[in-house]
Amino acid sequence: MSATSPIIFWDVDTQTDFMMPDGNLYVPGADELLDNLDRLTRAAAEHDIPIVASADDHRSEDEEISNEPDFAVTFPPHCMHGTPGAERVDATRQDWTVDLGAEAEDETELRTKIDAARPVVLLRKNSLDVFSNPNTETVLYLLDPVRVVVYGVATDFCNRAAVEGLLERDFAVTLVTDAVQGIDPERSRDLLADWQSRGVDLRTTDELLAELDGGYES
Repeated sequence: MSATSPIIFWDVDTQTDFMMPDGNLYVPGADELLDNLDRLTRAAAEHDIPIVASADDHRSEDEEISNEPDFAVTFPPHCMHGTPGAERVDATRQDWTVDLGAEAEDETELRTKIDAARPVVLLRKNSLDVFSNPNTETVLYLLDPVRVVVYGVATDFCNRAAVEGLLERDFAVTLVTDAVQGIDPERSRDLLADWQSRGVDLRTTDELLAELDGGYES
């Protein structure tokens, strides 16, 4: 197994269709996160912190995609494969060292890729839940983080799936409160309160970066 990473960043779906006002499924207010997202991305590079990022990568036949969406389990076309809306915003754009689609990778080969350099891992998905990608569990196993720092969109959808999945697997989770945005403000506030009651560490970007600059302790 790779050496334990004290901390990894978990970037949830910071893609144009979600983040920008002209996106196909804009999360209201998401563009106001861009400065903090840029700061987090830069901090990861400065502190040699691995980034694991999820990305919607849809095709028209996906169950989630509908021309008559209910906005609960089905949604209008967004982040369609190969379109500009599926690209990450500049604040979180990376040269991915590991790009993982829906096919399960060989664990030995994946370990080699992750060990080659500070990993910047992209997990592509066609549903809300990043754990639908068969490589997600392996990536976490190989990185073996003490703590996972989550940010991105949307709090009450894909962030929720990521946080709940990490908690179910007994990871310590930090959520960056001013680098996430929900669709339903009340439901998002309730989720943050619930997660905090279950041990999720809520930090602002300033608080997290000050901790990193002072030397991270698990």
